[in-house]
Amino acid sequence: MKKFLLLACTMVLVATQAQTPFEKGMTKAFSLWQSGDMNGAEQLFERIAKAEPNEWLPNYYVAQINSLKSWEEKDINVLTAQLGKAQEYIDVAKNISPDNPEIMVMQAHIYTNWVAYDGATYGMKYGGIVAGIYEKAYVLAPKNPRVVSSRAEWGMGSARYFGTDITPYCEAMKNAVELFDTFEPETPFSPNWGKERAQQVVAECQ
Repeated sequence: MKKFLLLACTMVLVATQAQTPFEKGMTKAFSLWQSGDMNGAEQLFERIAKAEPNEWLPNYYVAQINSLKSWEEKDINVLTAQLGKAQEYIDVAKNISPDNPEIMVMQAHIYTNWVAYDGATYGMKYGGIVAGIYEKAYVLAPKNPRVVSSRAEWGMGSARYFGTDITPYCEAMKNAVELFDTFEPETPFSPNWGKERAQQVVAECQ
């Protein structure tokens, strides 16, 4: 479960001279992230979020970075701070863009981080919520590869826990890989991660 998310972050290619301040900031933030400066990227996304209160994407990426940081975190105080911040920013993103499947997936990931940290404590609290989020997101966006792959991997983890057949989820993950091949983000800054993780899961299925 702790390998649930593998970020595939690519440089944003937008002509510099044609960029708005928002676009310039987002381009710089992604550049920092790709260079390995996750904290610098996070701080810049935070500044963009404050300057652009109607844009959900910078809030989404602050949440994603804190979600990613928490995967291998063992200190409950650090984990609580990271996931608390992730929740704060994803809540802002939800208010800006309600019923957004990409935001739903990230919300599910944040809850999943808690389950991954301590399944006995948080599995009962968040398990049903995560499943419900994925079902709603799937109804809204059945061709979104992050929706399909995240929903499939959550189902696979649950199936393994209860000792049931994971074959349907492996097939769903194969479908997700195909969807990644044809998916086109709405903007150069829209979420476009997840293909490598989906391919890894398919390989493990075989």
